[in-house]
Amino acid sequence: MDPARILIVDDEAFNLDLLEQELELLGHASVRAANGRAALDLLNAEPFDLVLLDVMMPILDGYAVLDRIKAHDRLRHTPVVMISALTEIGSIVRCIEMGAEDYLPKPFEPVLLEARIRACLDRKRLHDREMAHLEAIEHQRKRADELLHAILPVAAVSELMTTGQVKPRLFDDVAVLFIDLVGFTAWCHAQSPEAVVAEVQRLAEAFEVVAHRHGMEKIKTIGDAFMATANLLSPHADPVTAAVRCAGDMVAIAADGSTGWRIRAGIHIGSVVGGIVGRSKFTFDLWGDTVNVAARLCALGDGCAVHLSEEASTRVQDSGAIRSVGKVALKGKGECEVYCCELK
Repeated sequence: MDPARILIVDDEAFNLDLLEQELELLGHASVRAANGRAALDLLNAEPFDLVLLDVMMPILDGYAVLDRIKAHDRLRHTPVVMISALTEIGSIVRCIEMGAEDYLPKPFEPVLLEARIRACLDRKRLHDREMAHLEAIEHQRKRADELLHAILPVAAVSELMTTGQVKPRLFDDVAVLFIDLVGFTAWCHAQSPEAVVAEVQRLAEAFEVVAHRHGMEKIKTIGDAFMATANLLSPHADPVTAAVRCAGDMVAIAADGSTGWRIRAGIHIGSVVGGIVGRSKFTFDLWGDTVNVAARLCALGDGCAVHLSEEASTRVQDSGAIRSVGKVALKGKGECEVYCCELK
């Protein structure tokens, strides 16, 4: 049996000496308390594997000490064996009902004492392993929740945790915003991997903050491009204007620092199909013509401008800031009317 740390509580020095000797022979360390109040002070200050508790004591008797141990969140799982000269069945039943693990009469048999201590310590160690296992499971669950929130939009996580899935669906009237950095690919070739990742991380974090500020949802990062939506999983009264303002806020952030990026942006509004793909690594993504058009619009110009589809242009509050570019050939779409808003 592995050594344990045991608190022995008795108001008679002879009994304490006897218990201390027996525990030493069994290889356990013991700490003495001459009354119930001293026992509680020790229990609050130090950890113990087991308490051997006398029933009849001055100041606080064993019943009162047992009651306080079992009412304490941290101490309640510490096993307690009552030791007393009392042999009445009523006293035994009372202690067991209050939560004592066992009951030993005085004078006690050393062999019986050893057996009771062994049984109590085995149960405690089993309980401790179970609690450690449950804590590890809870830690992993919280970590999994954090990872889900880092990967998926909040509403998608809520649906996944409630139903076990996120049903693919068609979302109407969704503003899709793409932002990318002008000259990023050429810049990467002259930088260390650490510098590239650090810069992308800086901008990705900033984009998340800006998107949230405007009531948008960041969907993903694709290389140096960032994608967000408005009016997808959360309703938005003015999704296109929010997208334009989000892109505008990113201009100053991208230009900050030694890189001094210029950004391009594209916005389209319409229907999209959304859902989660993947088996062990989840990704929430969008598909459809609205996404493709926004991505094509993002590739236009040489920076610090947002290009909008005709549908998106009619939804901007400050229409005076928008000018027509005319018809532009977009890959997979042909000639489309395109509008532009300078980002400052």
